[in-house]
Amino acid sequence: MKWKPYQIKVRSLGPEEGRAFLSEQPVDRVSILDVRQPVEYQAGHISGARLIPLPELMDRMGEVPRDRPVLVYCQSGIRSRAACQLFAGRSFSGEIINLSGGFDFWEGGVALGREDQGLDLFTGRESAMEILEVAYCLEQGLGEFYLLMADQVDNPGVQSLFNTLARMELLHQESILGEYGRLKGREVTREAFQHCLATGALEGGMTTREYIDYYMPDWDDPRDVVSLAMSIEAQALDMYLRAAARVENSLGRAALEKIAREEQAHLAHLGRLMERLSQ
Repeated sequence: MKWKPYQIKVRSLGPEEGRAFLSEQPVDRVSILDVRQPVEYQAGHISGARLIPLPELMDRMGEVPRDRPVLVYCQSGIRSRAACQLFAGRSFSGEIINLSGGFDFWEGGVALGREDQGLDLFTGRESAMEILEVAYCLEQGLGEFYLLMADQVDNPGVQSLFNTLARMELLHQESILGEYGRLKGREVTREAFQHCLATGALEGGMTTREYIDYYMPDWDDPRDVVSLAMSIEAQALDMYLRAAARVENSLGRAALEKIAREEQAHLAHLGRLMERLSQ
């Protein structure tokens, strides 16, 4: 049998092109599909990626939105190429894109953990305001973590960096608070959020100790600190996007997608900061 006629031409993007492509798309208007096995996904995956192992793809293709671009990746680019072929001719109006080189060559925007990592914070049945309460608590936890770290290190530059990161989280809290007030129809004070539910967890659904134990940063190296912050923000982006996919009400889903877009902006800010530190 001649196989060549059955091969459909698929657009491929390298890692750098793939990151540029994703940075240009609203996070809620592009799908990222990981077709590796669960153990590979758990060890590290692109933020916001949905896991559907290649052997399950035909039966679960209905889980992938048909009206938006889909970036497909595996470990090296071979399985994802096959996955793209499976999409051909199945009424997808969005472009199907293969990430050449796969996760092996991907840098930045990496999250870790199970597909349900952190999703115990969201059942999928919360109201939009309940979702914002949990998100506010996660932002508060991360801000407090950065302030705590500022007191732990001796390097003045790193102290200043931690304080800057804490202020970023404070601004994000204010944004969430404003959205909460808009939905409630009146201004809401910060004190109204002190009954936080998500105690002990940072953004992304991991605890402070879990982050430190996993990344083991050099607290005296500003680049290591920014790298840790980028990992946390990537984890948060990942969790919010996966949570949005399971939320049943449209207002709650929109709230999570808005927070995810802000996390994406945080990542971009930290990326620029890393570039300055590396010069």
